[in-house]
Amino acid sequence: MLESLFFLIVAAVAVLSGILVITCKNPINSALSLILTFFCVATFYVMLEAPFMAAVQVIVYAGAIMVLIVFVIMLLNIKTETDKRTSHAVLISSIIGLFVLFETIYFLNRSSLTGSKGLMDSAMIKSVGHTEIIGKALFTDFLLPFEITSLLLLVAIVGAVVVSKRKI
Repeated sequence: MLESLFFLIVAAVAVLSGILVITCKNPINSALSLILTFFCVATFYVMLEAPFMAAVQVIVYAGAIMVLIVFVIMLLNIKTETDKRTSHAVLISSIIGLFVLFETIYFLNRSSLTGSKGLMDSAMIKSVGHTEIIGKALFTDFLLPFEITSLLLLVAIVGAVVVSKRKI
């Protein structure tokens, strides 16, 4: 009972902070709301008994990635432009968002679980450990996506520096 209440509170905070990420006019406030969302996701990982993933969520996303995003926002000196937001854009995006929400609910209600088991069970995870399993998967099966992500982040940083240097 208490776990369900805690989950509902954290879920409500996560949803509200996710909405604030989109609706805040100041980019720094949006970034701070995104940090709060990341902490809520880390709390969900702790509730799922995945402490390594919670630590990675806090260290990598709430720490390093958000520092990078805030650095780029400050480097580009983004001005808030509230006049360009039209009612048509808000209406169209709201309709698209509602359509995607109803489509997701429809497909979730029509689908069924397969009941198939994966290669890992809870006994194997407890004997080997989360960190070793994730490390092996990350650096064997998912090495290419991992490297592509690091290159994309590098390109984003270089692009922000180049854009900011042209204005000076």
